[in-house]
Amino acid sequence: MPKTFHRTDRVSAQLRRELGTLVHNAVREHGLPSVSVSDVEITRDMAHAKVFVTALMPERSAEAVAGLKELGYRLRMDLARAMKLRHVPELHFHYDDSVDRGEHIDNILRDLPDTLAAEKRRESDDE
Repeated sequence: MPKTFHRTDRVSAQLRRELGTLVHNAVREHGLPSVSVSDVEITRDMAHAKVFVTALMPERSAEAVAGLKELGYRLRMDLARAMKLRHVPELHFHYDDSVDRGEHIDNILRDLPDTLAAEKRRESDDE
C-alpha cells in the first residue's frame, strides 16, 4: 500500500528548503556561526514549527541558535513572502545534536578494535 503524504509533511519539506536559503543568507549578513537547517517539524494545526539546525562549529551552537531566535520574526516575514500559505508558523529554533552524537559513536566504534586487541593481549599474557 502506498504511503500517504499529509499536508504537514509537504509544508515541512517546503519550510526546510526555504529556511535553508534564508538561514544561509542570515548567517552571512549578521556574522552568525555557520549553521544549516537539518529538519523542520510542524504541528498539525501548522501554528508552530520546530527548526533543527546543525552547526559547523558545535562549540558555537548556542550562539548560533540565540542569533536565529533573535532573527526569528524577520525570517518568518521573509517566509511569508516566499511561500503561499495563509498562516506562516511561528518558528522555534533548536540545535540538532544528532550529528555530534553520531560522530561520538563513530569514534567509540573506531577505537573498539584497539580496545579488543589490547584485551586479547592481556588475556594471552595472563595465560
